[in-house]
Amino acid sequence: MNNTAASPMSAATSSSGRSTGKSISFAAELQSMMFSLGDARRPLHETAVLVEDVVHTQLINLLQQAAEVSQLRGARVISAEDLLFLMRKDKKKLRRLLKYMFFRDYKSKIVKGIDEDDLLEDKVSGSSNANKRQKIAQDFLNSIDQTGELLAMFEDDEIDEVKQERMERAERQTRIMDSAQYAEFCESRQLSFSKKASKFRDWLDCSSMEIKPNVVTMEILAYLAYETVAQLVDLALLVRQDMVTKAGDPFSRAISATFIQYHSSAEGSCMKSYPDSPENTPPPTPTAPSSGSQHSGKTTSGPLGNGSAGQDSAKTKQRKRKKSAAACGVEAHSDAIQPCHIREAVRRYGHRIGPLSPFTSAYRRSGMTFLAC
Repeated sequence: MNNTAASPMSAATSSSGRSTGKSISFAAELQSMMFSLGDARRPLHETAVLVEDVVHTQLINLLQQAAEVSQLRGARVISAEDLLFLMRKDKKKLRRLLKYMFFRDYKSKIVKGIDEDDLLEDKVSGSSNANKRQKIAQDFLNSIDQTGELLAMFEDDEIDEVKQERMERAERQTRIMDSAQYAEFCESRQLSFSKKASKFRDWLDCSSMEIKPNVVTMEILAYLAYETVAQLVDLALLVRQDMVTKAGDPFSRAISATFIQYHSSAEGSCMKSYPDSPENTPPPTPTAPSSGSQHSGKTTSGPLGNGSAGQDSAKTKQRKRKKSAAACGVEAHSDAIQPCHIREAVRRYGHRIGPLSPFTSAYRRSGMTFLAC
């Protein structure tokens, strides 16, 4: 991999000019996914576009490295073994992937009409027909595992704390919903990249690759794409929580320099573009009534008329302020995740601090930090 893909954010900007990215977009689907993962009911479109760029960059780099591994094996296609090899060092995320592969087998057999008892018997007996994906993973991990740690994950029933936290957050999120909002929330939770397989393949531009991924690999990539979105939302929610000023907290003022710089530049651009904003518009100076108005009854209507005109001008300025705020896209009182939260989350995830910084991410190459693996 070249040095241009040194970080997800820098590569995201370079990948925005891809041939298929202009015509194919998952921004609308990502907004619904982000809502189901803890964002506001109406996530910001610019945030979803930024998340799409990050996820696309991550998957493209992952596909490139999987293609290199496939070439080393002498294979003609990118298979699940190549992705498992790249994820072998992160035990937690590899355990999630193995569970996902098992449930994919489980779902496929349920759809085909096989009884649950027969499926469980096939799992115990290790039948390859019943557990196609799990059999692929087990055979490959058995070939590279020398300590037994990887194979032990098939029997591990440890509770995933990250998944548990997401479920608890979803439960708290649904407490204040009515029936219509809850129906929309349930529909959003069912969205995934795998349900739009052809669009997802075109989004990754797999047709232009020399070594193309097979069907099982595309299923894993769709799962990793959703996990990347979920992790971005998790980190962005933590960033947003850290940015809230807390009374009595001496560290509340220690806000990230990147966050401050982003907000100052964004607010500055809004002020320059819209000079009628509340901060740039001085209050009107009241004028004293003329002395002749005290003796003439006809002239008393003059100040009253000026007062009504002043009220109209004040209302006009309020309308301009609302329009300027909407045009700037600044939602100070909104609970939606802002693009600056995503940028700060990616920056924090890829930042190397301390003597144990090389071990913060299980798989690094040329400075690239993967969120999914």
